[in-house]
Parts: sequence; C-alpha cells; structure tokens
Amino acid sequence: MAEYPVLTLIAVIAVIALELLWARTGIFGRAQYWISMAIVGFFQVLVDGWLTKLSNPIVIYNPAEQSGLRFPWDIPVEDFGFGWAMVTLSIITWVWLGRGAGAKRSAAVSRSNQADQKGGSQ
Repeated sequence: MAEYPVLTLIAVIAVIALELLWARTGIFGRAQYWISMAIVGFFQVLVDGWLTKLSNPIVIYNPAEQSGLRFPWDIPVEDFGFGWAMVTLSIITWVWLGRGAGAKRSAAVSRSNQADQKGGSQ
C-alpha cells in the first residue's frame, strides 16, 4: 500500500483520538474551528493547486507513494488530510495550553484579590 495515504490516515485518526480521548478542548463543536478550517481549506486549494498542478508542477510526488486521487486542480487528496491533521493539532495544542494558562491566571487573580481583601480589612 502507498505510504502517503497510510500516514495521512494515521495522522487524522491520531488527532481525532487525541482530541476526543485526552485534550477534550471541544473544538469540534465550535463554529470558530469550522470557520477557520474553511479559511485554511480555501487557501490550501489555491496554494496547493498551484504547487501540484500536473501541467507545470513545482512539487512532484512519487506516484507509487500516493493513492492517485487528485481533486481539485490536481491536488493529491492526501494533502487535505495531512493539512487538516497538522492545523487541527496546532489548534488543539493552542487551546489546551491556553486553557491551562487561563486557569493559572484565574487562580493567581483570585489569590491576589483574597490577599487584598484581607489586607484592606486590617
């Protein structure tokens, strides 16, 4: 079996599993995520279409390592899965790290407010 489709499928499944079983950021249920994916997809079609067009390719893939499916404008379909996994993993990481930092900030502000209230009552 061709390597690129297999690795793309593994990446997609791994990112979905990471989100649903561990990170649990909830991004798949947010409109912002899907809007960002539409924006990324639009630009991916433009750029990837230009880079991989069969009439004058800039990037050439080994046909033995691909599924051979191309859509639209000669873009290997694996590029969409790999791109989705890469961007989604970045967003999951960003949200997950930010959520932790937000909790730390909230706790610090809460402690600071409690200290102020105790100091002000003396």
